[in-house]
Amino acid sequence: MDASRIASPVTGVVGRFFAGVGLLLRGLGLYVRSPGLMLLGIVPALISGALFVAAIATLAYFVDDIAALVTPFADDWSTTARNLVRVIAGLAILGLGGLLGVLTFTAVTLVIGDPFYEKISERVEERLGGTPGAVEVSFWPSLRRSIADSLRLVALAALVGIPLFVAGFIPVVGQTVVPVIGAAVGGWFLALELVGAPFYRRGMRLPDRRSVLKADRPMALGFGVAVFVCFLIPLGAVLIMPAAVAGATLLARRSLGQPIDERVPAPPAGHPIEGR
Repeated sequence: MDASRIASPVTGVVGRFFAGVGLLLRGLGLYVRSPGLMLLGIVPALISGALFVAAIATLAYFVDDIAALVTPFADDWSTTARNLVRVIAGLAILGLGGLLGVLTFTAVTLVIGDPFYEKISERVEERLGGTPGAVEVSFWPSLRRSIADSLRLVALAALVGIPLFVAGFIPVVGQTVVPVIGAAVGGWFLALELVGAPFYRRGMRLPDRRSVLKADRPMALGFGVAVFVCFLIPLGAVLIMPAAVAGATLLARRSLGQPIDERVPAPPAGHPIEGR
């Protein structure tokens, strides 16, 4: 598949970015119109959300000790200088933990709620006219591939996060520029992770996702960054996760050049609208 021919940008970078943000909002609208799926989609997010909150709380509790552990060179510095570098180190640790935590939360939630989120994604595709090129995928092989791809994404995010962690020690830059880059990196990996279901439904794996989304990276980033920011809001991850799955289905279809406008059923024979 020639990714360069798929979903090539038709507006500027900023416009494509906000088009991606709009896909999350549209996903939210599609999602809230199915109350039954809404409740089912929140259950897995609640489970992994509890684990996520516990992990972040534990990290925050021990962040001072960890900051001291990674800055042994500051032990003999003056109190002011030592405290300053360790505050910066603590912020960098929390930033890296937040990035990996959001991605891990998404991976775990998608695994726990695979049947529910698959159903949400399928329902969205049905509203849009079905899945072109759909292939039959049994549950267990699909789950194994999903776990393997999620682990690869989290591991890659960890490798990318290490330089960001180091850059977090740079005064001012580490507290301004680095968080923005972190949100962009986290958004990109979230977009790759969330579009898994519609791509698997078409027999496509992680390399295909990466290739297709790169063709319109600003739109994928707009969607992913919007989800990332929502996930950082208290309870945002739990409430937005199912809508993110719906929005990711729209993103996959748009990136593959498939329609994302809801189909209006044809009127029955003899209906007054006919013949107008």
